[in-house]
Amino acid sequence: MADFRNQNRQKKDVQQDGPQLIEKLININRVSKAHKGGNRLAFSALAVVGDGAGRVGMSLGKSNEAADAIRKGFGRAEKAMFTVQMAGTTIPHEIIGEADASRVLMKPASPGTGIIAGGPVRAVCEACGVRDILAKSLGSSNEINLVRATLAGLKQLEKLEVIQKRLDDEADEDN
Repeated sequence: MADFRNQNRQKKDVQQDGPQLIEKLININRVSKAHKGGNRLAFSALAVVGDGAGRVGMSLGKSNEAADAIRKGFGRAEKAMFTVQMAGTTIPHEIIGEADASRVLMKPASPGTGIIAGGPVRAVCEACGVRDILAKSLGSSNEINLVRATLAGLKQLEKLEVIQKRLDDEADEDN
């Protein structure tokens, strides 16, 4: 009987060798909806998932139970992942991401600087794999909008070669 238990443990260890994702739970919010019989409580969970190598996704999971909301948030965030253009451990150029009234200014930083950013922006950068960045949130401090603004900025990033080629093409058109 003891041999059988050991075999099961070994199988479980082998099954866990999938892609390792970094899951960050940014916020859990208790929300209520007024009904005829009283208020109905529910939970919303803001989740960010990344692989630490340039892919990141965000989602808002909602459910009547907090644990279900968190699980839904991570699952949907994993499906919503996209690739971020990176230059080593930082971003290729300065960018401002906008979402509703929130704006996030992100600047590349030299190696060893670390992530200098506030809560939600820091969580997105850590999940994405950006290790050196300077960021400042401008405008609204709503966590959902800050995450959306950060992701909007990261989606706009382009490689320096692409930007240089576009500038060269524009210079040729002017001549």
